[in-house]
Amino acid sequence: MPRIVMKFGGTSMAGIERIRHVAERVKREVAAGNQVAVVVSAMAGETDRLVQFCKEAAPLYDPREYDVVVASGEQVTAGLLAMTLQGMGLNARSYMGWQLPIRASGHASALIETIDVEVLERVFDDGGTAVIPGFQGVTSEGALATLGRGGSDTSAVALAIAAKADRCDIYTDVDGVYTTDPRIVPRAKKLDVVTYEEMLELASVGAKVLQTRSVGLAMRFGMPLQVLSSFEDLPGTMIVADEGKDMERNVITGIAHDRNEAFITLTGLPDRPGTVAAVFGPLADAAINVDMIVQSAPRAGVKSDLTFTVPKAGLAHAVDALEKMKDAVGYEDMLTDTDIVKISVVGVGMRSHAGIAAKMFATLAERGINIIAISTSEIKVSVLISEDYTELAVRVLHTAFGLDAPRDEVAA
Repeated sequence: MPRIVMKFGGTSMAGIERIRHVAERVKREVAAGNQVAVVVSAMAGETDRLVQFCKEAAPLYDPREYDVVVASGEQVTAGLLAMTLQGMGLNARSYMGWQLPIRASGHASALIETIDVEVLERVFDDGGTAVIPGFQGVTSEGALATLGRGGSDTSAVALAIAAKADRCDIYTDVDGVYTTDPRIVPRAKKLDVVTYEEMLELASVGAKVLQTRSVGLAMRFGMPLQVLSSFEDLPGTMIVADEGKDMERNVITGIAHDRNEAFITLTGLPDRPGTVAAVFGPLADAAINVDMIVQSAPRAGVKSDLTFTVPKAGLAHAVDALEKMKDAVGYEDMLTDTDIVKISVVGVGMRSHAGIAAKMFATLAERGINIIAISTSEIKVSVLISEDYTELAVRVLHTAFGLDAPRDEVAA
């Protein structure tokens, strides 16, 4: 029998009526003869509410206790969906991360180590449907662990790989992957197919459809991944290994933006070996991801400045770690700013086309948008700009790279 993992996001689970709608979709797959495991997110807005409670309780909260709080949202929706499926006559049961178990290391942004699928195999052998809360696992010490924001995507893909599923379907509030956020650019186009590499870059620079780690897992293990709408029966977007001969037709696949960035500038850094290592070592120890890095080039004996970005959620912890190391690092002052956004252009065609960065910089300059920092990869160029220019930057770049859909194709 075909085996499918279905994952439903927060908007799909936002209230009993939507949970019933999800249950109907699950029942349809079961009726088609598929073995089904369902991974669910917390109701829309619930995780944000729980995170805010943690911040109010203690700005520098204990990550272990943070996991205890925020993991509760997915447990609620898993139980409610299992009840609803039972009411429809299905043999459904919810299983917490520790019941499978999903083994993970760390807290707040834990990494999945292994998933024991023996319980799932028994469920499938009995003709049952398993409902599993996303975003959570259990440490070797038996403590709850959460996988970071958007971690339900990673839960679903990892579960699909461990259970040797035929595919993993990610249901969201959009009907696929678009060239950019259609709420900002109404003429954005839905993509039928996106490569793993492109999706990985888009996810890493702000596209909210899939979590970065989930795409990386799918790419590593070759798991077929599909993005679909929870609310409409429309074709979705397939995430694939290779688009084939037509890959070079579109140089740029999409424009992404990420408001979840904060930058830190350390001024007056001494010009000596090991200074930069002394800055980033404490951040690594605190499990804080650093993204864009810009250092002024010092002359011999002259002090320099270092600017880098961290997730907004990790800013307080980053500042705390760096303040404790001020004497060891030797910086003079620390400045922070959260009113910034990262804008990125992504496309596999960049490998064989020159001038993408120049065109991006010129387009922004024409609109008077100043660039604070730049980072690149083989198929991506990202810039950091003031958050006030977010929508303008996305719109002009989308047009400049020829991504706008024809006007007669845009829904009224």
